[in-house]
Amino acid sequence: MSSTKSSLAALTLGAIGVVYGDIGTSVLYAMKEVFGSGHVPFTPDNVFGILSIFFWTLTTIVSVKYVSLVLRADNHGEGGLVAMLALASQSVRDRPELRKVLLIVGIFGTCLFYGDGVITPAISVLSAVEGLEVVSPAFKKSVIPLTLIILLALFWVQKRGTAGIGKFFGPITLIWFGVIALLGLSHIAHHPQILWAISPHYALGFIWNHTGTTFIILGAVVLCVTGGEALYADMGHFGKKPIRLAWFSVVMPALTLNYFGQGALLLAEPEAVKNPFFMMAPDWALLPLVGLATMATVIASQALISGAFSVTKQVIQLGFLPRLQVLHTSETDTGQIYMPFVNWGLFVSIVLAVGMFRSSSNLAAAYGIAVCTDMLITTVLTFFVIRYAWKLPLALCIGATGFFFVVDLAFWASNLLKLFDGGWFPLVIGGAVFVLMLTWYDGRRLLNESLRSDALRLSDFLEAVFIAPPARVEGTAVFMTAEPGNVPNALLHNLKHNKILHQQNLFVTVRSHEVPRMEADKRLEITPLGHECWQVIVNYGFKDDPDLPTALSQHQNQGYSLDAMTTSYFLSRDIVIPTIGSGMAPWREKLFAQMHHNASAAAEFLNLPTNAVVELGSKIEI
Repeated sequence: MSSTKSSLAALTLGAIGVVYGDIGTSVLYAMKEVFGSGHVPFTPDNVFGILSIFFWTLTTIVSVKYVSLVLRADNHGEGGLVAMLALASQSVRDRPELRKVLLIVGIFGTCLFYGDGVITPAISVLSAVEGLEVVSPAFKKSVIPLTLIILLALFWVQKRGTAGIGKFFGPITLIWFGVIALLGLSHIAHHPQILWAISPHYALGFIWNHTGTTFIILGAVVLCVTGGEALYADMGHFGKKPIRLAWFSVVMPALTLNYFGQGALLLAEPEAVKNPFFMMAPDWALLPLVGLATMATVIASQALISGAFSVTKQVIQLGFLPRLQVLHTSETDTGQIYMPFVNWGLFVSIVLAVGMFRSSSNLAAAYGIAVCTDMLITTVLTFFVIRYAWKLPLALCIGATGFFFVVDLAFWASNLLKLFDGGWFPLVIGGAVFVLMLTWYDGRRLLNESLRSDALRLSDFLEAVFIAPPARVEGTAVFMTAEPGNVPNALLHNLKHNKILHQQNLFVTVRSHEVPRMEADKRLEITPLGHECWQVIVNYGFKDDPDLPTALSQHQNQGYSLDAMTTSYFLSRDIVIPTIGSGMAPWREKLFAQMHHNASAAAEFLNLPTNAVVELGSKIEI
């Protein structure tokens, strides 16, 4: 019993550090942007109204939508937009057209994650460092260089892994939430009447009296819930209970107290509106607070970077991106990975964002539209999951998701007003990734069609070969093939040039499925073909780490035996040649050919021993 409690406590502490780091740092800039926009007249009634809107936005979107509803939509214990997409697409698999639309919508939402992944570290770290300007205006020139140095250090350490420093994330973030709660309480104590803003009538009154203004400022209000979607994405790491416990016991109370404390400060000192968070602190605490805020924003950024690695790996498994180099930074934790291309691609984009926008207020204009689009897509996918997977009544499904759809749509529409002020930036990033993903997906489909059209049936080919069999040599040959039942090009080249056949031959196809992890008993499908030959299908989920030698060796009771010293892996290294008038536009075919050329080697992706791999090339037109 005690160990269970200890485990729950540890998971809850971890969730505080990883899951809520982003939303926990929103107190640095959310209130500042609402009143700093110039759209809200500074009056006590408006302070009460805005605080009430903040509180009920947190309650509606995070507490009710994500914590109470969306967390229920787990895909074998896993969460996130990719897991939700897999659930939704599986639930409508008997409707191919609808499934195709959902896949496109879900993948677009996943692409926007990268746009969000650029803005979040930039605005978080920059807003923390801007606290130095409150200490002394002399620090103003140092804000941008110091921000870039911190971000460079953050991305530089990724290749070393975060297992060592990760254990400090929870305690530091817990201290952060404790400090922001105390800061809020210290000002609420002087103006306790501010707590009346919890009443929804203040929010409704503000909306009624300032309808146009409310619509405009929703683009800034949404900043208080950015990062809320992370609690669903990280469900697989921590579980529902720790995430819910962390939210209701620590995060929500701390955020509420701090926002209401900022409101109390503004009632007493309206001039504090230029940076209400840091002006809550006494002068002696400013520098330590800037340091703690910087650590909190670095932790929030780290969680997002790790999320980018994880999402990219999942998308590769689903077939929407080419293989990229994946390095495991921990011998015990398979989730600890490092992807150099993603890491430095994010860093360059973040540096570009900081250099272009140069302040957290300017970045706030770019922030929100990607997040709100993701929230909308999550709501849409949730409807299809609860309707077609859970088989709930239509009226209940519409009622459960319709309200959130309207709320999300209002925030999204408001953020569209910021499109030309910076909102275009994450959309451009997300759109570019979307084009890459669709091009790769369509290119792979055309490539496989081309291979199928030219392929020979494996069973017929083997029957013909063994009429007058070639020389058999000791050992096992593993031939990789995209489609089961087809003759791999590597086999044809091997017979043509070497004129031999190994004693044992496995024709292996690797398939990825729309489930997080594949059960061990469903990993392999083995079909004997006779003459010491087998057709093998290896199944992986989108969160599995492919390891072909291990998978094959664990099922040696099917008639074959695998000896690492005498096993060779034969792969076809295809060169794609674009052709005019085929399935894609010429520029997309050229892009696909380049992506295919630069893809990480299949041997590395499947964890094949480098000294046992034989690659035989061929040219394929698409």
